[in-house]
Amino acid sequence: MTGKQKMADAQGRYAPEQAPDFASLLEQYGGPLRFNGTEDELFERHLVFDNVGDPTELGPRQQYEALARSMRDILAQRWRRTEHTYDRANPKRVYYLSLEFLIGRSLANNILNLRLDPVARSIVEQGKLDWPAVLEEEPDAGLGNGGLGRLAACFLDSMATMQLPAMGYGLRYEYGIFRQTIEDGWQHEQPDNWLRNPDPWEVARPQEAVEIKLGCSFVVDKGTLRAIFGRPSHVLGVPYDRPIVGYGGKTINTLRLWAAATPDVFDLQAFSAGSFVGALAQRLAADSVTRVLYPDDSTIMGRGLRFVQEYFLVACSLADLVRRFRRHNADWSTLPDKVAIQLNDTHPSLAVPELMRILLDDAGLGWDQAWDITRRTLAYTNHTLLPEALEKWPLRWLELMLPRHLQIILDINQRLVEEVRTRFPNEENRVKQVSLVEEGGDRNIRMANLAIVGSHSTNGVAAIHSRLLRTVTVKDLAELFPERFNNKTNGVTPRRWLLLANPALAGCITGAIGDGWITDLANLAKLTSFAGDTGFRDAVRQAKRQSKARFADWLKSSANLVVDPDSIFDSQVKRIHEYKRQLLNGLRVVVLYNRLRENPDLEVPPRTFFFSGKAAPAYKLAKLIIKFLNNLADTVNAEPAMRGRLKVLFLPEYCVSLAERLIPATDVSNQISTAGYEASGTSNMKFMMNGALTIGTRDGATIEMAEAAGEENFFLFGLTADQVAGSRGWYNPHWHYEHEPETHKALDLIFSDHFNPKEPGIFEPLREPLISRDHYMHLADLTAYLEADRRLLELYADPPEWTRKAILNIASSGKFSSDRTIAEYAAEIWGAKPCPVP
Repeated sequence: MTGKQKMADAQGRYAPEQAPDFASLLEQYGGPLRFNGTEDELFERHLVFDNVGDPTELGPRQQYEALARSMRDILAQRWRRTEHTYDRANPKRVYYLSLEFLIGRSLANNILNLRLDPVARSIVEQGKLDWPAVLEEEPDAGLGNGGLGRLAACFLDSMATMQLPAMGYGLRYEYGIFRQTIEDGWQHEQPDNWLRNPDPWEVARPQEAVEIKLGCSFVVDKGTLRAIFGRPSHVLGVPYDRPIVGYGGKTINTLRLWAAATPDVFDLQAFSAGSFVGALAQRLAADSVTRVLYPDDSTIMGRGLRFVQEYFLVACSLADLVRRFRRHNADWSTLPDKVAIQLNDTHPSLAVPELMRILLDDAGLGWDQAWDITRRTLAYTNHTLLPEALEKWPLRWLELMLPRHLQIILDINQRLVEEVRTRFPNEENRVKQVSLVEEGGDRNIRMANLAIVGSHSTNGVAAIHSRLLRTVTVKDLAELFPERFNNKTNGVTPRRWLLLANPALAGCITGAIGDGWITDLANLAKLTSFAGDTGFRDAVRQAKRQSKARFADWLKSSANLVVDPDSIFDSQVKRIHEYKRQLLNGLRVVVLYNRLRENPDLEVPPRTFFFSGKAAPAYKLAKLIIKFLNNLADTVNAEPAMRGRLKVLFLPEYCVSLAERLIPATDVSNQISTAGYEASGTSNMKFMMNGALTIGTRDGATIEMAEAAGEENFFLFGLTADQVAGSRGWYNPHWHYEHEPETHKALDLIFSDHFNPKEPGIFEPLREPLISRDHYMHLADLTAYLEADRRLLELYADPPEWTRKAILNIASSGKFSSDRTIAEYAAEIWGAKPCPVP
């Protein structure tokens, strides 16, 4: 196999052949640098001197680190120049605060965006490294979990590509969320030790650490870490910077991640007295802050740790950005002209009282001026309509941990309530709804209300989501501040999700319309005229077949699972939750399975159903759904009559790297959430631009995708959001069980222990959420889902027409680039402009 073939085999991770001259690129990156060829050049030197070993005896891990460090050497001068340019120009900067940044792997993406793929290719062709093995040595960064974090990563890519002066702020989780394994069908959570080996991309900046004050200290009491309130302590936030390379390598922005440490490593007196563990109490407490992403919030300790994480992120980030602002600006009133802070969901909402504290206590400003500056500086993105996801923190916690912040929040609330009573007299229920304080037995602070009141912009992430946010979720606040609410439909970066992940399709597109689409996805609209072109349709169909074959080969080599690349690949990959309705998809599979059991001669095309996603550790029903899907897979796959016709797989440990392989290979994308519950979705966009056809509900951004491509090119089904809301008072799921034969048979089969003969009764807890309650309308939409599935199979039997619709989907996906989304944020919320780096 040639070097080029090896790289293509590893997901084809290289750019189209139109890469610029290498010498001019090196000049851009501050040359003269030579990458490889002799023992004095970057790759060879890192390989030898970093490992103090013979290159011929070093393995893929050492090769990966040498290659990554060599690439970092090349980008380092441009990275420095980017920051120096911002310092000199003093532009308005964007700071994106998020608890998650699901960036995946960095090596291939950075090589692509630097356009240095010919360098990597030359090393492979010289036989100096095994490209697929080297790529596998890099773990997915454990910095996120789902769509929230993946969106944040896409936004960073777009901001750098569009040359916006921006920085991401997050936490450097030592273990991420968890590594998912499946044992006997059940999800098990293992530590995700992604930092086990050195990370060659990060740069520690201990000299820029900030000190954060907490309203308590910690002791070890009978083996348990316990907080002592009223005894303040300090935690250090140590920044670790990662380069965010814009496409073309012109701008290299920074993702700054905070790790918690303690100013004093241990208590020498306690240690000398024999309390060896107790002497480390403060260090243990500090280390715990950034140990894992999303600690288990089913316990008080877990929720408390998450609360501290959120404050730690906010306090470190604001201290850092204010320090940077003050280097060049003496006048505090100019802060909104020089700084835009975007809060990604409610997690960083404590930025409101923290910024007020800085302006009131440190800067000495009056309340009115501080409040005006705070609101004009902060903006908030809402990502959910689920009430339980709109965070609330016990007022008592703020009283004990952050008393000054609580005082500020209560002062804000007093002024808010007075304004509401003035504008809406005798509407005490409205006052109750907008208040930052939820009254009752345990008083809570409503973080979404705090973010809305304390910022100048609140945006949803899809048109339907923004409408429901305004008219239902926070209706009273939207009526109070209508000018603050707007929509910014999500998008994804085409660099990673098409150019990098799907080289075969990217090559087809570039061959037809040129490479302008890479940085302006609207150019994909030019493909519309190619939808009827036989040659182009054949090329797109062949590209899909290549992606499917590559995925099948990877699945066989990595997991010893065999799938037929000539079967229909039907995928639903996302976080496991009742509203996302993996259970509805499972019911569809049971119906199809039943049909083949009852009529073995039924003619059907071979189909492979892929499920993947993680359930929150404390979400028992979601974990039971994973168990059901795995048992369903085991039963279907073991039955001889199903072979070559129906196969079901649950792929564990869903992550960016798995998505990069599966999405290009997928024929059918399932976006089947209960209408009115999915904020936007982003996997739906990735599937669309990779040529999958969507079977889905009118929910989230899927509505806008269907509008762009034409509903005739989608397989839409089910109740609308208004119909779901309107049927709450009378909906009876048992009616569907009694009057729909296939629904009845499927449910009876599930509850007869057919899929769990050795574990009788384990799926009984599914009966109530399906037949008795069915809050998420599974049975209401099942028959319509099956009808859409029938139409889908009918179209698949006509390959030219199927491919024509796939091309029209690709051509219509230009709106769903994160570049378009970021352009809207920059113009309409941040007031930020590009700051080109010379």
